Amino acid sequence: MIIVKEDTALVGISEFRTKAEEIFNELKTHKVIIERRNKPVAVLLSLKKYKQMEEVFGWIEDQALGYLAKEREKSTPKAKYLSLEELSKKIGLI
Repeated sequence: MIIVKEDTALVGISEFRTKAEEIFNELKTHKVIIERRNKPVAVLLSLKKYKQMEEVFGWIEDQALGYLAKEREKSTPKAKYLSLEELSKKIGLI
């Protein structure tokens, strides 16, 4: 295992097979890049870090969708909007 930055370690796939437990312990302080023939093929990171990343990506997605909705609202004439009652009739709820 080679520490390439203070928070990243490189591990060959054969080393991963033989030292998996040690590498999993390393996840507490480093993300681990798995290499095959000196080419990165996978990244391991702690579950805590993964959940943090998911939360950030979710927030970014919400922001992007909100922006798209606002832009679409600006460019759509009010006459094209349906009331809740009109929509309900259109899809057969009432």
